[in-house]
Amino acid sequence: MLIARTIDELQEAKKALSGSIGFVPTMGALHHGHLSLIRQARDENEHLIVSIFVNPTQFLEGEDLDAYPRKDEADIKICELAKVDILFMPSVETMYEKDELCIGAPAVCGYVLEGKMRPGHFDGMLQIVMKLLNLSAASNAYFGKKDAQQLALIIQMVKNYFMDVNIIPCEIVRDDRGLALSSRNVYLKGDENERALCLSHSLKRATKLVMSGTLNVEKIKKEMHTVLQDVDSIEYIAIVDRDFKRLEEVEVGNTIILLAAWVGKPRLIDNLWI
Repeated sequence: MLIARTIDELQEAKKALSGSIGFVPTMGALHHGHLSLIRQARDENEHLIVSIFVNPTQFLEGEDLDAYPRKDEADIKICELAKVDILFMPSVETMYEKDELCIGAPAVCGYVLEGKMRPGHFDGMLQIVMKLLNLSAASNAYFGKKDAQQLALIIQMVKNYFMDVNIIPCEIVRDDRGLALSSRNVYLKGDENERALCLSHSLKRATKLVMSGTLNVEKIKKEMHTVLQDVDSIEYIAIVDRDFKRLEEVEVGNTIILLAAWVGKPRLIDNLWI
């Protein structure tokens, strides 16, 4: 595996690659969720590039940029074992200049739910993803469904800017108890690990309701609220279509149920695709 830390090193390393390139962008602190993306990309492409970059422009003032988990040595070992061809680990100075063009999230999907709670987050996310997609020259890029709104916006960006890359959505990976894997789960302390399970439990309750024929959105959200009593606070429960437009009734095959809640220090998100 070659580790590239500059754009020149990355471009030079890519010269040795011929055939399809799979790309997995990450912010490091790799866990089994990341590894599932890396393995799928490895299986479906002739070559594999992974990036590790904690992107400052998608963190808001007061968020955990400085404290965000960083485990470079462990991440390098994981990528070696996963047979990554190139690991791109740039600095902030490599990725950003002082006076840059900006990408703005769309006026509708970019400013609801996560966009409403974290204004400006998606602008920074889209900016770095476009840079990384361009640098990797990937045939296929892999993103998890856990960040459902992020995934939708990346797909829209690729479409709107006529970018020559396939975006591959990948299923959410959970631990044995059902908790969606996240680098921020390391912040959970003591009983918070158990209390955090109510997020996935609420989605299971929603699944049972839909399977029993209950499609009314307000009824489903009310039931989910009763399951989420162990969280410290609920930011939102939303039931939307694939374009993130609110629904009155669940449309099977075109619905996402999303929630965000605080459990102790971390803000956790989860979702269910129906």
